[in-house]
Amino acid sequence: MSTAIAPAAPAASSASADWWLLQAAMVMLLAALGCVALFLPPLLEATIASPLRAAAAGAALGVTLLLHWIFLGMAARRLRRSVPAWVGLSLLVFPIGSVLSLVLLGWFSGAAAPGRDPVQAAARG
Repeated sequence: MSTAIAPAAPAASSASADWWLLQAAMVMLLAALGCVALFLPPLLEATIASPLRAAAAGAALGVTLLLHWIFLGMAARRLRRSVPAWVGLSLLVFPIGSVLSLVLLGWFSGAAAPGRDPVQAAARG
């Protein structure tokens, strides 16, 4: 029986995985901000009118924030950056720290390299 080790993934798929993790963290942050919007004055009365709706919005906020920080930490680890530092930045100066973390990690990943059009890259998949 052979115990061959699988070859390392090509650099392109690694960059793609980094970019996917950053996008997932961004989507979770946007979803969390949408949950926060449910507790702001225009929507507050409708949200707290039903305890079930308020509990669901609160639970969704907690889950999306947790997933945002998990994806941010996974992206930092794949980019060989300090996970506690990046997640800590995101936690301490939330939500500006989260956006700053996403932008800087995207820049460090080479996703914003000159000559690469993110719109065309997203269209290709």
